[in-house]
Amino acid sequence: MDADLGTGLDADPGTDSAAVLRRARRWLWIFVACLALSGLTAFPLETETRWLADLATGPAAPLADRFPAALEWLERVRAGVAETNDRYPFLAYGTDWLAFAHLVIAAAFWGPIKDPVRNIWVIRWAVLACGAVIPLALICGPLRGIPLAWRFVDMSFGIIGVVPLLVVLKALRPLERSFPGPVAAS
Repeated sequence: MDADLGTGLDADPGTDSAAVLRRARRWLWIFVACLALSGLTAFPLETETRWLADLATGPAAPLADRFPAALEWLERVRAGVAETNDRYPFLAYGTDWLAFAHLVIAAAFWGPIKDPVRNIWVIRWAVLACGAVIPLALICGPLRGIPLAWRFVDMSFGIIGVVPLLVVLKALRPLERSFPGPVAAS
């Protein structure tokens, strides 16, 4: 029994439950760190878009010559964010809430980090949320005039984000089967 980890599990004899839980927690921490970082970057959008546009047009700018449409898009986004912040600063409040939501979702992973098997439903929910990024980008992107290439960048967040979650779910499968109670897989 793994009393130190708070799971109360008697895993399969061939499964080192402590090692599985350490690995799952490590991947969950990576996911949480990336989610929190993603949220924190939603606050300073004007500064970030200015830096990105400056980087793209700077002395070592690979975009200027090879991808003029991408450079044009970056400049348009930078100008749009700056003008919106000047004329309608209250609209940035929406991205503040976006950032806050990322941080709150990251905080919700405290349960899975503490006890991944008992809170496996949170991990499964996050897998669904990562999958939902794709139809959101494909449906709302064209409605908002987002270039196709940028929609692929947006979709990559869901694709990259799901990887650690799937690793965790796979690692937890043997422990979940031996979990006493309603969490056990059928």
